[in-house]
Amino acid sequence: MLDRRSFLASAGVVLVARPGAAAEPLVLWGPPAAPSIVLAQAVAGGGLADVGRGSFTFRTWRTPDEMRAGLASGSMKAVIVPSYVAANLYNRGLGVHLVNIMTGGLLHVVAGEKIGRLDDLAGRKLAVPFRNDMPDLILRRLLAKAGLQPGKDVALDYAGSPPEATQMLLAGHADAALLAEPAATAAVLRSKLSLRGLGRAIDCQREWAKATGGSGFIPQAGLAVTRAFIDEVGRDGLVRLQQSLQSAVQFVVEHPVRASLATATELGLLGPVVAEAIPHSNLAALPASSIRRELEAFFTLLAEDDLRIIGGKLPDDGFYAL
Repeated sequence: MLDRRSFLASAGVVLVARPGAAAEPLVLWGPPAAPSIVLAQAVAGGGLADVGRGSFTFRTWRTPDEMRAGLASGSMKAVIVPSYVAANLYNRGLGVHLVNIMTGGLLHVVAGEKIGRLDDLAGRKLAVPFRNDMPDLILRRLLAKAGLQPGKDVALDYAGSPPEATQMLLAGHADAALLAEPAATAAVLRSKLSLRGLGRAIDCQREWAKATGGSGFIPQAGLAVTRAFIDEVGRDGLVRLQQSLQSAVQFVVEHPVRASLATATELGLLGPVVAEAIPHSNLAALPASSIRRELEAFFTLLAEDDLRIIGGKLPDDGFYAL
């Protein structure tokens, strides 16, 4: 026999939640990259129970276009994004604000032993995911500082995703691949099965330090939120969210194997791959305003040839949610 709910559902009737019923979970979105491990851990570990109202869940966006469309439409309200994307959307008046930075850089060029410096890329083909997005923009600045011209000195072969760039490398269609963690770790481990012997040939963070004379800290990605999200959780909720993410970072770094369990499936990788990538990911949860100087220096260098990358100017005070 059918109960009332089943009968109404079979008749095509939509049940509307009563006032006071549990609200839909707030979704925290992240990329298929290491900072998402922190978001997933914060959700799985129950550290967000006191943030705003209701519960939280974690989901992965797969392409930069999907992420931008979600923020612009309001269907994504809290999203880990490349830091310059947050600045660009804020300067375009889309009500996007930066809460924090969640990695100090997690890019490597994966290649065989014949490649160990940027100069070694001359005359070679490099697979690069996400054309004109963060990995590509950082790479172009590094090549320029090394006196190499993309397309002339180094052939850039663009891929639609990190797995596609990895496959190009493993199949011998590229000499090297620019990959973020955990894709870099996945490529290195897969190469052992094919006896290719690939490694993290070039640490882009170290190259950034050489190019800029700084520490090599690249404020590559962070959590951006919309005004609707801020209104929903409140200022206090935003502060508690930041505190929860700081605690989650500490847990992830200290317990990589346990932390990998919360996100491996969502990232489409095995747990051991995720766990091994964590030490190479420079994970953090730094309030955006606390590193404003570093962010502005990064934005200035990234947009040196085209200010439109950051929306025409450095973002003002309102950009910094915390």
